[in-house]
Amino acid sequence: MATQLSSLKITNVVRQTTTNTSEFRKNKLLKKLDEQIALATAQKNGELFTVKRLKNAKDENGNSTQIEVSKRVSPWFWTDNNKTYVQIRYGTRVLELQKGKNTIETASSDDLVKTLGIVRTCVANGELDSVIEAASVKVRERFGK
Repeated sequence: MATQLSSLKITNVVRQTTTNTSEFRKNKLLKKLDEQIALATAQKNGELFTVKRLKNAKDENGNSTQIEVSKRVSPWFWTDNNKTYVQIRYGTRVLELQKGKNTIETASSDDLVKTLGIVRTCVANGELDSVIEAASVKVRERFGK
């Protein structure tokens, strides 16, 4: 008597659950850069930008349900004297892009999206891995107190 289970190919494989920590940090920063690019694009077009996330909430019966709420996205950029400045952040830390320099200056707010795209490409290519690692160490030091 053949069962349906015997018609399947069954193997013994252990699922890899951990990822490389540097890849995890890079992906975290890439996600935040994507949000900043979307925010800058929306502001340029005069639109409202919101990011939705799922949140667990209890209803009146005490049952846990998931609801969608808006998440606040703080811009990493600002305009001063007709120039737009950008600081790339990892958590609460501003990344030092060059020795003693942590801000990117753009000619106008029109160049902002292009500049954020260039930074995103640099992060994806691994050019800022050492900077991200240094910022991660600083962030983790605060949790040890």
